[in-house]
Amino acid sequence: AVLGIPRLGLRVPVAQGVSKADVLNHGYAGHYPGTAQPGGAGNFALAGHRNTHGEPFRHINRLRRGDTLTVETKNAVFTYVVDKSLAQTSARDGGVIAAVPRSRVVAGAGYEKPGYYITLTTCTPEFTSRYRLVVWGTLRSMTPR
Repeated sequence: AVLGIPRLGLRVPVAQGVSKADVLNHGYAGHYPGTAQPGGAGNFALAGHRNTHGEPFRHINRLRRGDTLTVETKNAVFTYVVDKSLAQTSARDGGVIAAVPRSRVVAGAGYEKPGYYITLTTCTPEFTSRYRLVVWGTLRSMTPR
C-alpha cells in the first residue's frame, strides 16, 4: 500500500510491521500488527519516523481537521479525513491504536464508537522518542481501481 498526505506533499510506502530494523529504518510507514487493513472496520494504524530514516512523519503535526489521507492498494483507493489529533501521549499508550482508538492516558482523546479509522503515530518532541504524537482520521470513501 501507499499512504498519501496531500497537505504535506507526501507519498510513502506502507510495510507490514513496526520493526525499526525491518520497516521503519527503511523510510516506510509501518502497519501495526493486529490492526485493521486499509478500508476495513476498526483502526488501520501506522507508525513512521519523525526524524532520520526518510522521516516520513516529520510534519504530521501540521495536519488539520478536514485534511485528506489516501491509502492506495492494489484494488482500491481509500480516502480518510483527519478529524482528531493528540499532541503528546505516553509511548506505551496502546489505546491510540485500538480498534476504537482512544487514549488510555489523556482523558477524552479519541473516539467513542466503532468505525473505520486511520491512525498515524510518530515520536515527539522532535529528535527524541520520549512521547508519541497521534493523528486520527475517519474513512470517507473507497474508489475501486
